[in-house]
Amino acid sequence: MIVIENEGDAWGAYAPDLPGLGVAGASRQEVEVLVGEAVTEHIRMLKELGETVPPPRAQVTYVSVA
Repeated sequence: MIVIENEGDAWGAYAPDLPGLGVAGASRQEVEVLVGEAVTEHIRMLKELGETVPPPRAQVTYVSVA
C-alpha cells in the first residue's frame, strides 16, 4: 500500500510496510512516479544487503461518515 497526501502546494507519499521510505513532489503525478521508483530501489537494496523484504501488512478500509 502507498499513502499519498496533499498539503497545500506539496505532495508526499510513503509506504507503511517499508519504514523510512518517503518521497515528496510538486504534483500527484510526480509523487506517483517517484514512489514507484523508490519502492523498487528500496527492495533492491534490502535484497542486496541480505535483509528480508517485509511482507505487506498494511490494510485499507474506507469508513462512511455521516
